[in-house]
Formats: sequence, structure tokens, C-alpha cells
Amino acid sequence: MRTFDISPLYRSTVGFDRLFDLLDNNAARPDWPPYDIEKKTENEYRISMAVAGFGSDDIELTQHGTTLTVVGRKQAQEDGRQLLHQGIAGRNFKQVFNLADHVKVASANLENGLLSVDLVREVPEQLKPRRIEIASGGTSNVQDIRSRQIGQEPERQTKAA
Repeated sequence: MRTFDISPLYRSTVGFDRLFDLLDNNAARPDWPPYDIEKKTENEYRISMAVAGFGSDDIELTQHGTTLTVVGRKQAQEDGRQLLHQGIAGRNFKQVFNLADHVKVASANLENGLLSVDLVREVPEQLKPRRIEIASGGTSNVQDIRSRQIGQEPERQTKAA
């Protein structure tokens, strides 16, 4: 049985698959639009994204659990302008941020092409560390706790009126 080598046929397409991958990846780059994450206080943070050319109607923010998703969809405008150079990117984007536990979006503001998302960490009281007093001396507190566990009231002295 005779075998044929068809690899010379593939030589004419080398690089085209990579070119198409680059085009696809460029549209969904994780570093676009550029953003900063700022720690304002111990429990307050701000995400600032440069979204020049996008309006508040073009941007959608959603938080689902610990995931914050920012999606920008630019509506195609055909207003008759003829651009000689287009440096302001108007492509759609989707940026996903993984938030820590108990972090919620407090507010969002779009001003001068900068989207600011304020985040607040609200830890429930049950999960916050608490300071426990250490008693010194006798075991009166232990006796009081043991009697409550059994269901008895601790002995109390009553004053005669």
C-alpha cells in the first residue's frame, strides 16, 4: 500500500490560523479597557476604568455573588463622519472582576470618560473578630455558666426591704 505525504499542501496556510487567533484575541483582550484598583480605606475600594467614547447607556454593571462584570456595547453610529485616524477605541468589551467575600458595589459614576465603581466590604458582626475578656480570681463566672447549662438559676441573695 502506498502512502502520500500531503504536508506540502498545508504550507500555503501556515500562519493564517494564528492571524485569525490574533484578531479574535485582540477583540477580547483582558487588559482593555485600562483600569486601576485603588484602596481608599480599610473597607473601601474603587475601580476606575478608562471608557472614552462610551455613555452610561452603553455600559452595564452586574454583580453576581463575588463576581463583578462590566460590559460595554458601543452602538454603531453612522453619522456621516469621515475619520482620517481613529485612535479612540470604540470596540465592545467585557471585564470580569473577582471580588473578595462580603464586598458589594456601593455606587458607580461615569464622568469625563472615566467609570468609577466604588466597592465596600461589609463583614457581618458574627464573622468579625471579637475581644474576649479574661477574668482573674475565683470561679464564680464558671459556676454561673454551669448552672445555666443545666437549666438552673444561679443562687442570688435577695435583700429584705
